[in-house]
Amino acid sequence: MKTIIAAYSKDLRGSRLSLRPLLRSISAASTIPQHHLRTFLQLLSVLQWIFSFLVMGLMFLVVFIYLFFTYLWPISALYVSWLVLDWDKPETGSRRSLWVRNWHIWNYFRDYFPIQLVKTHNLPPGRNYIIGSHPHGILCIGAFCNFVTESTGFSQKFPGIRPYLATLAGNFRLPILREYMMSGGLCPVNRKSIGYVLSQNGRGNAVVIVVGGASESLSCQPGVTTLILSRRRGFVKLALENGADLVPSFSFGENDLYQQIHFSEGSLLRAAQCKFQKLFGFAPCFFYGRALTSCKSKGFIPYSHPITTVIGEPVTVPQIKDPSAETVDLYHELYKHSLLKLFHEHKTKYGLAEGTELRIL
Repeated sequence: MKTIIAAYSKDLRGSRLSLRPLLRSISAASTIPQHHLRTFLQLLSVLQWIFSFLVMGLMFLVVFIYLFFTYLWPISALYVSWLVLDWDKPETGSRRSLWVRNWHIWNYFRDYFPIQLVKTHNLPPGRNYIIGSHPHGILCIGAFCNFVTESTGFSQKFPGIRPYLATLAGNFRLPILREYMMSGGLCPVNRKSIGYVLSQNGRGNAVVIVVGGASESLSCQPGVTTLILSRRRGFVKLALENGADLVPSFSFGENDLYQQIHFSEGSLLRAAQCKFQKLFGFAPCFFYGRALTSCKSKGFIPYSHPITTVIGEPVTVPQIKDPSAETVDLYHELYKHSLLKLFHEHKTKYGLAEGTELRIL
């Protein structure tokens, strides 16, 4: 036995030099799969997000209706009972979950573009806020990542502030999707919901409103810096009624994630888009990005382009229960001035030319 062990040890010593190049090759090769795995996980995180907000709600609606006609009908019956009891929860502060907001998958989502959040001023937790998010883009990806997840460190940058991203109320009527959205801190973009968060939920709340809305998404295009703001005064009135400070934010790069097929003003298809938007609250945009398997082919995955969301200087707003039109106009102008200041101070840092102007409609 000793002879065998000695011989084996001798063979190992003799082959040690020949094994080293092989081990180096294996070590070098192992970094390639890790890179591919990271890229795959980033794409997967973006894919699940698109699926969640474009497909999940309708899919579970069909599933629950189908289950009613099978022996599994008690599942649907129990969920409908829960839905009836919990119907108003989205409009009374939602049901946010720090666990969901801190999912590790959001880090892959952030790194795909990548996305970063830039703080320029403090937001004291003793006040409430309405943060205006610009521009809308196609899918509000920057707003979602920064205000619905903790992947860019919102709570670390603004301690004591709880963000609530306001979105279409109809999303909260779809099964399972409503629970998913509430867990991230989303709320319906209506007076009742926003009023509750700003007046009956203590201090340190920040409702994020994508001011341009669906109409702005129709003008979304790479390199375009056009906002719909001039006639949007409802959010200013809400801020005055609740004494919430107005804070502008701008996501540089948001409009560069998709290419959109535009229809000329006055055309039949453009009129159909506008009519649909008025009826259902969102605009049917015809857009494309990259394919899942190739960045050179067209698909529904957004292009990998940096997004930088800059949160600007807050406008201090007094509480006036019934503000006059003149007062609303005054604070609307102050908000617009703060937004323009933010844009011009940061545009050259994040991909825009010095001569780029922010067009406000």
